[in-house]
Amino acid sequence: MNSTQVPARVRVVRLLRVRDGMEAHFVKSYQGVLERAERSPGHLGEQLCRSVDDPTRWLLTSEWESLEHVKQWRTDPDHTALVEPLNACLHDDRWTAVFHVTDAATR
Repeated sequence: MNSTQVPARVRVVRLLRVRDGMEAHFVKSYQGVLERAERSPGHLGEQLCRSVDDPTRWLLTSEWESLEHVKQWRTDPDHTALVEPLNACLHDDRWTAVFHVTDAATR
């Protein structure tokens, strides 16, 4: 990327399965992560969604100004401490991926 290019926005997508009886603890833990993420450089927003078909399944997305901002957040010591209680509510079959956001208009 040269100095005139704008860094590409990225979206982090997590598919999660919450352990039975841990839903309230999961949401409370997520709120703590969100409050800290909102103060992180490059953080643009988040959504937490619960499956209509399977209430144990959740989708968490966050949008960032750049991949570098995501990397900074993920390596922040606050992140590690904050996500530990959240991850304790989850089954191990979680999935995470990072995507570049493309604002392509269809014609």
